[in-house]
Amino acid sequence: MPTLDELSRMAEAPLHTWLGALVVSVIAMVLAVGIHRIGARIVTRVARPYPLTSVMLRYIDKPSLCVLVILALEAVWWEAPDTLTFITPLRDAVAITLIGAITWLSVRSAAAIGEAIIQAHPLDTADNLQARRIHTQARVLARSVMFVIVIVGVGGALMTFPNVRQIGASLLASAGVAGLVAGIAARPVLGNLIAGLQIALSQPIRLDDVVVIQGEWGRIEEITGTYVSVRLWDQRRLIVPLQWFIENPFSNWTRSSSQIIGTVFLYVDYHMPLAPLREELARIVEDAPEWDRRVQVLQVTDGTERSMQLRALVSSLDSGLNWDLRCRVREGLLDFIQQHYPQYLPRARAEVSAELETGNGEPLDWVPRSTQTPAGSTAAHTEADPVASRAGRPSAADAPRQVKEKV
Repeated sequence: MPTLDELSRMAEAPLHTWLGALVVSVIAMVLAVGIHRIGARIVTRVARPYPLTSVMLRYIDKPSLCVLVILALEAVWWEAPDTLTFITPLRDAVAITLIGAITWLSVRSAAAIGEAIIQAHPLDTADNLQARRIHTQARVLARSVMFVIVIVGVGGALMTFPNVRQIGASLLASAGVAGLVAGIAARPVLGNLIAGLQIALSQPIRLDDVVVIQGEWGRIEEITGTYVSVRLWDQRRLIVPLQWFIENPFSNWTRSSSQIIGTVFLYVDYHMPLAPLREELARIVEDAPEWDRRVQVLQVTDGTERSMQLRALVSSLDSGLNWDLRCRVREGLLDFIQQHYPQYLPRARAEVSAELETGNGEPLDWVPRSTQTPAGSTAAHTEADPVASRAGRPSAADAPRQVKEKV
């Protein structure tokens, strides 16, 4: 229970005692919160017709409150006399906290600007190429700026300690070795940061781009400050460092346009007429909602000893629609061939060049009678021909008997 003397001293100089300093600190915090709430209501009402400004206000609401409260406390504690116990470490702590709060506010401000730009360019449009370009630049640049802000904030907080400043001075004295070690240690971080800036400016990839990376097909789902998340067709995620896209080749199917031409390969017999297939292809794509009415063609592109290769080209507005269209065309053409020309599906052929006989000189039972011709008609009549020895020549089993008769 404070005495009358303490209360009188507190009234005359409230900051000369801890009790008075705490009371003044609480009052300052209440005033800061009140000013923030009143100001937030006024600014929110003014910015209500402007959606982008409302997004920024929503992002910086809590950081700005934190900064105002810490500023109020710092103003009170810096007015307190140096003779107050533990006031010096408390001032250092509130200074570091203020740097952290300002860093938080700056990071949220950068994120708010990026989000406002993104919301101003929605992706749910038919031709979203320009929107995806802006989304990529806004996200990557905002994250790069946030990364720099955090580094500056951490450096500013560390520089408030005298020991850290002395260490910094000693490091500067040996700047050559320190710079080399720091450069080697920070190479992955700095490499990804620079790669992120290159991707944001040159844009080899954008959000929602369709890419093929080392045989994996997917879409760019997220671009962070260090890696890119690629959503594969089977719902897996491929995580690729930013620097990889700068140093390695990859396929981007939507670099300049989302329109794409797909291929369908079929193998049929050489007797297959092509005109009905071309008519059926035209009918299939006309009924397909995935076709964009640009390309539909059927051509013979190759031939083997057993079949000929047909290639159908069909176009769509994007790769997802084209995949469905290719499956539709492939199934339709196969069904058409099975129903109308099943005899022209690929098949293997073989010819018997000579008949096989039993040991008695008679044809085998499984050989068709229509194909049973004299063996001599196809035999080469040479000693090297095993069939020739069976046509008019003694077999190996009869040779001893014939020699004995001659003797």
